[in-house]
Amino acid sequence: MKTVTRRDFVKSSIAAGVMTTLPFSHVRGANDRILVGVVGCGGRGTGAHIPSFEKQKDVTVVALSDPDRERMGSAAKTIEAKYNHKAAQYVDMRKMFERKDIDVIGNATQNYWHGLSTIWACQAGKHVYVEKPLSHYIWEGRQMVNAARKYNRIVQCGTQRRSQSSVAKGIRWIQEGNLGKIKYITAFANKPRSSCGKRETPLPIPDTVDYDLWCGPAKKVPIYRNRLQYDCSFDWNTGDGESCNQGVHEVDVARWCLGEKKLSRRVMSIGGRFIFNDACDVPNTQIIYYDFPTAPLLYEVHNLHKAKSSTQMPSFRGERVGVVVDCEGGSVSLYRGIAWDKNGKEVKKFSGGGDHFVNFIEAVRSGRREDLNAEVLEGHLSTAVTHTGNISYRLGSKASKKEMRAQVQDIPIFNDMFDRLLEHLAGHEIDVYTKAVTLGPWLEIDQENESFKNNERANKLARGFYREPYVVPNLSG
Repeated sequence: MKTVTRRDFVKSSIAAGVMTTLPFSHVRGANDRILVGVVGCGGRGTGAHIPSFEKQKDVTVVALSDPDRERMGSAAKTIEAKYNHKAAQYVDMRKMFERKDIDVIGNATQNYWHGLSTIWACQAGKHVYVEKPLSHYIWEGRQMVNAARKYNRIVQCGTQRRSQSSVAKGIRWIQEGNLGKIKYITAFANKPRSSCGKRETPLPIPDTVDYDLWCGPAKKVPIYRNRLQYDCSFDWNTGDGESCNQGVHEVDVARWCLGEKKLSRRVMSIGGRFIFNDACDVPNTQIIYYDFPTAPLLYEVHNLHKAKSSTQMPSFRGERVGVVVDCEGGSVSLYRGIAWDKNGKEVKKFSGGGDHFVNFIEAVRSGRREDLNAEVLEGHLSTAVTHTGNISYRLGSKASKKEMRAQVQDIPIFNDMFDRLLEHLAGHEIDVYTKAVTLGPWLEIDQENESFKNNERANKLARGFYREPYVVPNLSG
């Protein structure tokens, strides 16, 4: 007689529509079944969360949730075809969270939904793997940390570089002092993006989408871009722009290298949204200076090609996306895993990968948040840093080249980055003398309270906006 394993029993029960309720404990044994619900069935949900959970021993995705029934249905068909079992479907994630048999939530919602959905999941007793950027607002991120602590949940942020052993080795080597002290870090993302379009009439919302639920905490407004889903990352109402959406990866690695556990002391940003003339409003060209006590961190974004007639993207020392650490005795590219001395001679290489989802499940089994490579607090701090740069930008005004230079002239390395910005804009025939660029103010940061000193407008942006009834609770008490 064939032996029926626990895995076979669970999957056959799911296929038959019988939902078994398994006992939940804080510590899961190595052979205990972990049942997963995935919320958000877009690219990350279907392309990363589902296969990354399903490939692990005794881990099964048993439920899906998405206000877009078409996307959810497609993901369910993928699970049935690839993994030979069915997954229950829920338009409203709260119904999925009510299930007592689900241990883990894979949260692949859009940025503006990360905070509330993660808190709801923690309140329902679920452990959570939540995509980056962790939060849509600084205050919200702190409430996510509070929720993980209050409900004793394992919460991992999807900053996958934390699980890449080559990056960890490079940071450890730098911190051991092999190249002397860190002078500054340059992080950058030169990723091509296209216009999100500009409609004269609102985008029709398909009948398959529960639009009120899709908007959730964000303002429920007509959409004038061409796509509903991914391009919402480039609208301040629902997204946080490239310097947060992509930048949280690089900022996280840089902050890790610096050993900083708080926000920077001050921040300033310069940039704009050029060429596209579309319905989105986040910058596609941006530079930011984060003034950390250990060493400054500079970040730059270029979503446009090198120049008007070019098909190539800008780069920094030969890399399009990365983190370069300049030290007294040389430099290190943490993404490439190469170290050089002051003369440019290669002196060290770092290699090795890792699996962020595996690390998360291992921590769920151990019941120890200390086992996580990107625990929610780390995700909060790195995401909050990127928000401060965007807040400076959002409080800025159009300025001339002379006005911008006056604000950065006392910082040589920021002047160098500003020069690269000017060169890039000149390549697109953008006249920086006619106040085409937005110059953000220097913002002084209250590091202890994760807020801004003497700036009510900045603190309002840090606190955020929520639409009833999708309101993030205050869990500070």
